[in-house]
Amino acid sequence: MAEVKVKVQPPDADPVEIENRIIELCHQFPHGITDQVIQNEMPHIEAQQRAVAINRLLSMGQLDLLRSNTGLLYRIKDSQNAGKMKGSDNQEKLVYQIIEDAGNKGIWSRDIRYKSNLPLTEINKILKNLESKKLIKAVKSVAASKKKVYMLYNVQPDRSVTGGAWYSDQDFESEFVEVLNQQCFKFLQTKAETARESKQNPMIQRNSSFASSHEVWKYICELGISKVELSMEDIETILNTLIYDGKVEMTIIAAKEGTAGSVDGHMKLYRAVNPIIPPTGLVRAPCGLCPVFDDCHEGGEISPSNCIYMTEWLEF
Repeated sequence: MAEVKVKVQPPDADPVEIENRIIELCHQFPHGITDQVIQNEMPHIEAQQRAVAINRLLSMGQLDLLRSNTGLLYRIKDSQNAGKMKGSDNQEKLVYQIIEDAGNKGIWSRDIRYKSNLPLTEINKILKNLESKKLIKAVKSVAASKKKVYMLYNVQPDRSVTGGAWYSDQDFESEFVEVLNQQCFKFLQTKAETARESKQNPMIQRNSSFASSHEVWKYICELGISKVELSMEDIETILNTLIYDGKVEMTIIAAKEGTAGSVDGHMKLYRAVNPIIPPTGLVRAPCGLCPVFDDCHEGGEISPSNCIYMTEWLEF
């Protein structure tokens, strides 16, 4: 008589225990877990039981569903965002999560389509719905006038998107930059004149004529000529244009940690200069002070034939 083998079915696990274990795994791996991770950690659980537990956690808003190069990812949902997305379907939650991951640089609708694998018409519908709920916002990028990127509603856009203090509604504020240029140079000129009038020895006069970028920044802020908040980095950008114009020179000194204007134990100092002799023709040419001189070549993105500074110089 042939031996009959009976397959013993493992007892059904408690659904609550499965859900709790999945939550524990998500806490252990905050960047997300794949279905393979869940399967490795719970080999005795049938695929159908795992799917039921995951779908229940998704429907309760405890997990986020993401897509990656390796497939689907499950990540623990932030409790703050869980309330915002209450009542949203999984597709809407997925798009919201993709936008959240993009941070303050935002993400283009086509990139959302690539990451979500959803039709563009469906994505546009979801984006409008999220915008109406004031969960996300569309921001125009200065890099492309017709390109909009999406980010969370309360996120401040990155400078690479808005252009920083030098742009207003995607337009470069050339007059504003020129006013800042003049005021920064005026401050350094005044400091240099005060140093000369002190009648001290030349070395002390020279050292006294220098001002840190923090001092220039403080002066500009006190003038109140800017409607937007300027950073010290913004002022250093203006000071760099004065260096390229040959009106200012810069030196770097060691500074104690915590000193106003110091970065990593160093401080930039600037002073107004007057050339002793007229510069030579080569130096007066834009190439003599061009910061991207090494990248300039015919046929490249930067070349003499399309250089606006060279054109203006030749016309002058």
